[in-house]
Formats: sequence, structure tokens, C-alpha cells
Amino acid sequence: MNTAALDVSILGPAFIAGLLVLATHVPLGIQVLARGIVFIDLAIAQVAGIGVIAADAAGWEPQGWAVQIAAVSAALAGAVVLTYTERRWPDVQEALIGVLFVLASCAGILLLANNPHGGEHLKDLLVGQILWVNWRQLATVAVLTCALLGAWYFAGGRLGRIGFYAVFAFAVTASVQLVGVYLVFASLIVPALATRQVAAPRRRLILAFITGIAAYAIGLALSALADLPSGAVVVLTMAVLGIPCAALIAPRPGSRPG
Repeated sequence: MNTAALDVSILGPAFIAGLLVLATHVPLGIQVLARGIVFIDLAIAQVAGIGVIAADAAGWEPQGWAVQIAAVSAALAGAVVLTYTERRWPDVQEALIGVLFVLASCAGILLLANNPHGGEHLKDLLVGQILWVNWRQLATVAVLTCALLGAWYFAGGRLGRIGFYAVFAFAVTASVQLVGVYLVFASLIVPALATRQVAAPRRRLILAFITGIAAYAIGLALSALADLPSGAVVVLTMAVLGIPCAALIAPRPGSRPG
């Protein structure tokens, strides 16, 4: 175990990236569970990934604005599709989200089929490269996060279906390029799932944030000490923390949930 690996200059930006992801994904995750559309994050993230892969295939600069526009455009297109399907076939929305995820995944594999670095690109998309985030990326995502949180908290219910899916598309597009599909999904679902028995909205939000923040802090430290992939370690850490959290706050027989 190498304690010298706990380098703040590397782990610091990665931890801030996690905080930015949690800032939007914790409140969105609570809504996702309430709406019964758990796999929307995976689907939108995968669709945004199609935009990134297509832009890469076109030879565009990986961190350039063209790639960001391609990713956001793809995610918004997916959001429009899901808005329509929720209005048209609400009873099978979760199944349609799953179908969209599978189709986007297969499309991504086909786009990477003739790319000699296709396997590495696919791994980066899924697992992410959280330790390689830079301050420029974080600054851009921080501005977007503030804008999305402003729209979420001030517009509230006035956003409607298309507004909800649009906010989701922007949030996921930014997050997936920071931490990867798996960690984005875990950040959305695990804290919300772990606190689902808490009735008080503010208390639930705080506990969900604490769970996510602790997972990123502990997971990043463990991955550095053991020299293991950070994204995968943080996902597993979040699950390990989420289980006792859910058990501790579960209402006891005869007690009132709170």
C-alpha cells in the first residue's frame, strides 16, 4: 500500500469532479426513483457517448467544443425521444428506456468496430478517467452545474416533461465525460436508493449527499492506495456505504419513517 499515492494535486480535482456530478445527480436521482425510470441515466449517457464517439471518428479535437456540441445534441435527441414515449406509452416507459440503451450501446460498438483503439475508447466511456480531469474541464462543468441547479430549483414543476429530460441530458452529458457511464449511474441511483425511506425531503437530500460524498472520498483514496481503477472502486464503495445507510435509516416496526 503506497501512501505516497495520496497526491492532492491528482485526487483533489477528481474529488471536485465527484462533487459536481453529485450536485445534479442526487436531486435528479430522487426524481428518477419517484418516476420509476431508473435506467434513464444509462440510456442518456450512452446516447451522449454516441455523439462523442461519432465526433472522434470525424477526427475532431477530443476536448473541443465540436465534441461537446455533438454529445449534447445526441443527448437532447434522446431526451426528445423519451419525452415523446413517456407521453405516448407511459406504461412501458422503463422498457423503452432499456431498449434505447441497448440500441445506443450497439451503435457505439459498430462505430468503434474499425478503430484500433476502439476497446480503450469504450472502456473510457464506461469506466471513465476521473483521475485525469483537469481544472479547465471542472470550470466548464461548474458553470453548467450552477445553471442547471438554478433551472431545477427556481423553475421547479414548471419545467414539465421536456424540461426535466433536457436538464437531465445536459447534466449527464457533462458528467459522463468526467467520470464515465458506470459512476454517473451509481451517483444517480445509489444515494437516492439508500435514502428512499426518509420521508422528509430536505433530510433525505442531505443524507444522500453525505453518502455520495463519502463514497467519492473513500473510494478515491482506496483506489490510489491500492493502485486500482478509481471509477470502479468508487462505484463499489458507494454500494458498500449505501447498504448500511439504507438499513440504519429504515423505519423500525411501529415507528414513523422520517
